[in-house]
Amino acid sequence: MKARKTIRNNRGAASGRKSSPGLLRRSAGVIAKLKMVFLVGIPLVALGGLLYLFIHAMPSAFKIRTVAIAGNEHLTDDELKTITGLKGDESLLTMSSRKIYEKLKESPWIQEVSVRKEYPSKLLISIRETEPFALLDMKGKMFIVDDRGRMLEELKDNSVPFLPVIMSDPYNEKEAFREAVDLAMVIKKMGVLHKKQRIEIIAHKPSEVAANLDGVYVKVGAGEHEDKLTRLSEIEEEVRKRQIPVDYIDLRFAKKAIVKPVNEVIR
Repeated sequence: MKARKTIRNNRGAASGRKSSPGLLRRSAGVIAKLKMVFLVGIPLVALGGLLYLFIHAMPSAFKIRTVAIAGNEHLTDDELKTITGLKGDESLLTMSSRKIYEKLKESPWIQEVSVRKEYPSKLLISIRETEPFALLDMKGKMFIVDDRGRMLEELKDNSVPFLPVIMSDPYNEKEAFREAVDLAMVIKKMGVLHKKQRIEIIAHKPSEVAANLDGVYVKVGAGEHEDKLTRLSEIEEEVRKRQIPVDYIDLRFAKKAIVKPVNEVIR
């Protein structure tokens, strides 16, 4: 009987010795997982805290306090701020420079624009405005237009800048209006604008585009405007020498012109 007990005890001891390495391995695994949780979890918690601080606390530290605008002559600072949509409580961190740029570019008055953040609290906006090119007289209303024929704004006061006046309807007379803008471009390029006190361009049909230059009615028609104005300069010099009272000058025919005095036609 004693021998059997000894054998059982020995088996139990042997069984205990075999299970010890497995227990150690399991313990090591638990410890490794705890270390992993500690090494990964703590940084994540810290990162979350930083993100919370960044989202909720930092923006107020970089609130826009100054909006500096440069390059504007026709548009006021208040008008530009209204276009940007800035309300006064934005942060440089969360504000999108791209959106400000796109909003400003929607204005026909603005040709180029740059938006720059200057930390901690300044927004810099630099623009280059579109230059007024001509006046559009459309059904009694006067508009300032650029060199592409885009209406910049309606002229509501009595002060009229010295610009060519285009009498047309860009909506219902598109081709004629385009011819008028091209003619105004050539007038400016050739220096005619500085030699005349009054320039009106009448454009209802492309083939009938005409200009009133200081009271002289000139039929220009479509295309070849530079060549036609060169011929006009030569004709005006001859008319001055001969002191001819002119009713109109017709430049619509290739390489020639028709001058109609008050009483007869001279070719």
